Amino acid sequence: MSQSKLPPYARAMGMEIDRLADGTPVVAMDFAVRAQGRPGYLHGGAIGGMLEIAAYVALYAELAEDAQGMQLKPVNITIEFLRGGTPQRTFALGQVIRTGRRVANVRVEAWQADRDKLVASGWINFLLAPKKA
Repeated sequence: MSQSKLPPYARAMGMEIDRLADGTPVVAMDFAVRAQGRPGYLHGGAIGGMLEIAAYVALYAELAEDAQGMQLKPVNITIEFLRGGTPQRTFALGQVIRTGRRVANVRVEAWQADRDKLVASGWINFLLAPKKA
């Protein structure tokens, strides 16, 4: 998924595709006032939104051409906030665990300077529905 194809929310929050990790896009976002919650920390909603975008781009990368004819609908999102996001660049990566005919399960993680010290992690389950004509 290219930068220009990121959803408007992701672009408005300053998210971008930083690089590929084994073919899966890594989403990045620099710290900014628009994403700040309590002074000096990222807002939980900004972190959650970043995890959702990372899940979408991972699933689109996994489905490739098949995604064009599908509507991806999140049906369940579980997020574990593990530490406060501080004023620095934040990264998020989705890992597609399973894709079936109707449901996909994606594990997501967000971190900052150290990949081993997660800011948040979670699961997002998507309904895979054919696009309506």
